[in-house]
Amino acid sequence: MDLKELESAIEGILFAAGDPVPVERICLTLGQDRETVDSVCQRIADFYSYERRGIRLVRLDGSWQMCSAPEHAAYIRKTLENRKPARLSQPALEVLAIIAYFQPVTRAYIEQVRGVDSSYTVGLLLERELICEAGRLAVPGRPMQFRTTKNFLRSFGLGSLDDLPELPPATQEEAQLTMEMESALQRLQQAEGVQQEEGGAL
Repeated sequence: MDLKELESAIEGILFAAGDPVPVERICLTLGQDRETVDSVCQRIADFYSYERRGIRLVRLDGSWQMCSAPEHAAYIRKTLENRKPARLSQPALEVLAIIAYFQPVTRAYIEQVRGVDSSYTVGLLLERELICEAGRLAVPGRPMQFRTTKNFLRSFGLGSLDDLPELPPATQEEAQLTMEMESALQRLQQAEGVQQEEGGAL
């Protein structure tokens, strides 16, 4: 398979998928190694960006996805305004920040940090597919644990969890909503606001 055919095949796969597609899956499908697929995807991404096309190719934690160009957000938002998701509430952002920084965590841990019942908020984040179940903790009662999803990364414009604003090292037992957490939360809120305003169509 030559380079042009490989680029075309990858474009077709990502366009049809809509969601992020793991690099490994593309490699398996096309019979290529990871370095080659990543290189071709980056080449396509650079081309879209340089040519100021209406679409972009973005990397999300080991996956690639097609999305709309942010400079066309106003047109996209106007066209698809009835599909725009509701903004996250302050409690939802607090719960999401706790899960993002200390995942996987149980609902009991989230409630210990926040000091209030968080079952409704956890359910809301599950519904929005910003978090997902991550197995049960091996303790009596076997409580469910939660972690963030690729949709979380996409919604906040993060390539991976490594792109989260830094927090001072802390164990789960020591962790609480300190000034550092509040500061990081504010940055997440700002990122969420920017993504919502841009419309993203991710």
